[in-house]
Amino acid sequence: MKKTKTLKVRVKDKHVKLLNNMARSVNFVWNYINELSTRSIKERGKFLSAYDIHPYTKGAGKELGLHSQSLQCIAAEYVTRRKQFKKAKLNWRKSNGVRRSLGWIPVNTGQSKWKNGQVFHNGHYFSVWDSYGLSGYKFRSASLNEDARGRWYFNVVVDVDTEATEGESSVGIDLGCKEAATDSNGEGVKGREYRALEAKLGIAQRAKNKKRVKAIHAKIKNRRQDALHQYSRKLVIENAAIFVGNVSSLAMTKTKKAKSALDAGWGMLKTMLEYKCDHAGVVFEVVNEAYSTQTCSCCRKIPNSSPKGRAGLGIREWVCSECGAEHLRDVNAARNILAVGHDRLAVGIPVL
Repeated sequence: MKKTKTLKVRVKDKHVKLLNNMARSVNFVWNYINELSTRSIKERGKFLSAYDIHPYTKGAGKELGLHSQSLQCIAAEYVTRRKQFKKAKLNWRKSNGVRRSLGWIPVNTGQSKWKNGQVFHNGHYFSVWDSYGLSGYKFRSASLNEDARGRWYFNVVVDVDTEATEGESSVGIDLGCKEAATDSNGEGVKGREYRALEAKLGIAQRAKNKKRVKAIHAKIKNRRQDALHQYSRKLVIENAAIFVGNVSSLAMTKTKKAKSALDAGWGMLKTMLEYKCDHAGVVFEVVNEAYSTQTCSCCRKIPNSSPKGRAGLGIREWVCSECGAEHLRDVNAARNILAVGHDRLAVGIPVL
């Protein structure tokens, strides 16, 4: 069975100057379309579609150093974002200054390919650190993107062969701040990568060492992604069904626990599990986790001894006053989430 997947490889730094010039041209086209669309709405009351914009940018690619189909991709992306944000005018893309936009160069399907051991696009060869064996894939749509440290990456959509997982069990996952994720088997991922490097980050910020600050932020991001990738892959390999609580990062960012919620990376973990489960044929559900912490996973009752409210946040272990079962707070919640997930399945994976 074929599935689509996006591969990301880093472009070598010797191409930075060329890519920056191309990115400035992309920004120029974006800003031109932004002004054109705004004037059309104001003067004629008409919202331009991507098809309407094409004649205005036709032939400009050669002078700007861009592929002609990249201009079409920019127009399509502009119209998509205008509809998404429901605005008549979007923000300008800035090529200079402190708040400049990170570089972005869209590549249409078939306009890049692997040639002579390099990525070939728009008449240019780009050397990359090929960690995926790109020669074995047929490139679909792609893009060249810059990160905050000025490093460029080639992101390409490809078709990959997928295999169903051999796992037969199921697992529930409780997302939290103390531990980023804890599953019903008692395992999990700690997270708190920002907290681990917060002191070093503070030193760099007070010294106004911008390069060091960006490097520490990148290290935090990479550590978090690596931990979540390893954990999510392990879950997908070992299980046939995965259930996650519906805790919302967005809701938590409006509370005093915003920093801890963002550091945990709940949304990132859910996204990873969703597409990895889809590729492996694993059931993935986000279920209602209401009262999962307070309910005893053995007798399914809410005893007086269970942790409740903000006062009970510090209680990590407790004993059920109804049946006498001893619980680790997060593991108990994960087991209750697993039970809710089993009830939602139309065809049963039996409760283990």
